[in-house]
Amino acid sequence: MINRRNVLRGGGAAALGALAITAVASGTDLAAAATGNRELLGDPASTPQAESFWPTHLTDTERKHLEIFDELDFAVYSGQQWDRIGESHAQNIRVHWPDGHYTDGIDRHIADMKSQFVWAPDTRITEHPIRIAKDNLTSVTGVMQGSFTRPMPDGMGGFIQPTGKKFSINMATVGIWNKQGVMEEEFLFWDNRTFYQQIGFA
Repeated sequence: MINRRNVLRGGGAAALGALAITAVASGTDLAAAATGNRELLGDPASTPQAESFWPTHLTDTERKHLEIFDELDFAVYSGQQWDRIGESHAQNIRVHWPDGHYTDGIDRHIADMKSQFVWAPDTRITEHPIRIAKDNLTSVTGVMQGSFTRPMPDGMGGFIQPTGKKFSINMATVGIWNKQGVMEEEFLFWDNRTFYQQIGFA
């Protein structure tokens, strides 16, 4: 049996996560996944994956949630189809951002997403290397890419001039879905330090 405390204390949080993903994808338990052999992933942000992982033994609802999320990132978000956000998000959705703040309501979330395209109009998400679903929960990794080619509002009435630099960052989204088949809460994760370095802020 795996001692979760020892794994985490030993700096193995990422390893534990990989085991959990393997367990979900193969339909086995965590202990069984620990003894299995599988090819490890590279860095999706710098090396596009040849394939993405879909878990086995999904219920119809779990698969539907993941399919909706694929459509959200690949078509709705990347294509700036803001009138379709309601296909995946509840009107009163709470969204948690990587810096720790959260927002409430679909209109605020749409405004936040639109603001990303002001300074990086080619922003896109075109791959989901890993997908996980269990009951009303989903977790999906993605790669967000774009270029800082237009002035960025600084929040104080001014602008930060574009650097022309491209970014490609790994991200993950955890969604909690309601009975109407849309997310009522969403958690966004990416490394802001890496992000800022890539666009020339650090």
